[in-house]
Amino acid sequence: PTEFDLRRKNAEFAKAVRSGKKAVKPSQQEKMAKRSPINLWALGIVLFVVVGGVIFELARLLFL
Repeated sequence: PTEFDLRRKNAEFAKAVRSGKKAVKPSQQEKMAKRSPINLWALGIVLFVVVGGVIFELARLLFL
């Protein structure tokens, strides 16, 4: 593509974004805002401990 084509496409894209259409690729700031504050593996460990604790407590109450 020529420089003229790039400028024309960039102008069309900017006009579409200003008119309220969503950008094709989210910006880095939008990506960071949507990220979870903890990693997925850390959440899995926390859930494993909590659910495991509940199961052990129910087993203790029922069988002891």
